[in-house]
Amino acid sequence: MSFTRSDVVVAGLSMRLVDLPGTYSLHPFDAAEQVTRDFLLSGQVDAIINVVDASVMSRSLELTVELIETGLPIVVALNMMDDAQRKGITIDIKALEAKLGVPVVSTIATRGQGVSSVALKALHASKSKRAGIPATYDRDTEESLNRLMASIPPEAADKLGVPTRFLAIRLLQNDEVIGKVFQELSPDAVELANKERKFLADEHNWPEESVFASHRHAVAMDLFEEVARVVPRQKLSWRDRIDNVLMHPFWGFIGVIVALGGLFTLSFVVGDALAGLVEAPFEPLTEAIGAKAENSLWWAMLGGLVDGVIGGAGIVLPFLLPLLLLMSFLEDVGYLPRAAFLVDGLLHRIGLHGKSIIPLILGYGCNVPAIMGVRILESTRDRIITALLIPFTACSARIVVILALVAGFLGPWWALGVFVLNILVTALVGRILSAFVPGSAPGLLMDIPPYRLPPPKALAQKTWFRIREFLVHAWPIIIVASIVMAVLQYAQVDGYLNSFLSPLTSGVLGLPVVVGVTLVFGVLAKELSLVLLYAALGTSDIISVMSTTQILTFTLFVTFYVPCVATIAAQIREIGWRWTLVSVALNTVVAVLIATTIGRLG
Repeated sequence: MSFTRSDVVVAGLSMRLVDLPGTYSLHPFDAAEQVTRDFLLSGQVDAIINVVDASVMSRSLELTVELIETGLPIVVALNMMDDAQRKGITIDIKALEAKLGVPVVSTIATRGQGVSSVALKALHASKSKRAGIPATYDRDTEESLNRLMASIPPEAADKLGVPTRFLAIRLLQNDEVIGKVFQELSPDAVELANKERKFLADEHNWPEESVFASHRHAVAMDLFEEVARVVPRQKLSWRDRIDNVLMHPFWGFIGVIVALGGLFTLSFVVGDALAGLVEAPFEPLTEAIGAKAENSLWWAMLGGLVDGVIGGAGIVLPFLLPLLLLMSFLEDVGYLPRAAFLVDGLLHRIGLHGKSIIPLILGYGCNVPAIMGVRILESTRDRIITALLIPFTACSARIVVILALVAGFLGPWWALGVFVLNILVTALVGRILSAFVPGSAPGLLMDIPPYRLPPPKALAQKTWFRIREFLVHAWPIIIVASIVMAVLQYAQVDGYLNSFLSPLTSGVLGLPVVVGVTLVFGVLAKELSLVLLYAALGTSDIISVMSTTQILTFTLFVTFYVPCVATIAAQIREIGWRWTLVSVALNTVVAVLIATTIGRLG
């Protein structure tokens, strides 16, 4: 699990901001929380910016209470104040500052309100080194802490760079990392901590592992009641009414279907219109170069260069841009987490952890970050199965192929059928994989954000970041591959490669022999299969040279077979060579079976 670093300048001074994975506790329950806890205790932190959701402050303050115990300087960014106000919550910022002993800043991050103040406060906090006021627990707990603190050698706190009280709390929480350190530094302290932990559990009649969690919950609730006032709403808001429909057990699923159907349909309609506008001016140029390319290697290479540029600008980008823009909108408006929550039940039916839905949904944008996202899953079993399933999800590059070929030449209903088949096959493969790997899938706990209209600037920036991945990584590959393809055609080498692959292309799949090389190059980038298909067939009017069945067969094979090299590299990092080879073989077998079956039925 990695995190993002950004260098910024505040008040003329350079600062490095580290965006850590979200966590509810410093007692980690998954890999993401482990990374956050380890970094906070690494000694590299000058100050913590604790972003608190003001609309659910009583719950969010539990982590704040725990962070203060580390002794590190903290600034609390009380975010989403607009949502708190909509819920009728009024917060006394000064009173909260006095109770916590740390700066508290009111923010609305989507509008940029308070963001600069948070950065300035964090800068001052890092210089002052002023820690917050640790929470005071009940008498029995405080007495246990005092006894344990007296048994901890002073050099232990100095070595770990944290307060003695924090170490005592971690030992009472049975922190495995701290416990291993103390087995060498002070075995007596570990033994005393075990006795005190049992004593507190018996006194409170609570499980040993939940004593401090329950205390912090009580402290957070008391803080909230002391500094906040809630005026109950007299009627349901429009957000509640929308959720009554979109989170309904039946109508919610209808909403998911309509949302995804609208996403792909609108992407196709807009993309098809843009593609026509972009490609038309280049037609005379490509015809002029094509006439000279047959007798000159340089003209052939120039033709490949132009084809690559036009392929990216006129074929891929027109579909990719509206698709990513709409996906970013659904994400920022707060709908995608709700869709994930609804689909969680279905995911359990194929034997996967509810959290698996998060990387799987990411896979429809790009498989690479989705593969990296499996790190949030606790068990090795769920990480492996999810990482094997993600390459079956139709990433944005493959969605472009589906929209351009199937929706463009056969109609949007055919494309919808491809998407439905993709989901069904992914679910079936997941069910089969789960049957071979023992274990159960626990439930899903996730935050459901409020509905909000994303600021146009933030939406544009997110879309740009995602488009930039194509511009920087995929498009250059498309251009280079187009030049290589043109050279192969000029040297008539592509014919030999196509003949070598003909047992698969024409023999098994029933496709034209000339598409063999396009499938090979498609491993570099899925968009490349589409761009090179036009070049291999010598026309953009695919329906004139390929039948309906062949278009479907080609599209389904591209959709299901080996993912791009970037995805393969990500799999190697996350699940190792052996499981990556299994994934490649599995995708290839499924792609051949699905494409062949469709071809035979056609």
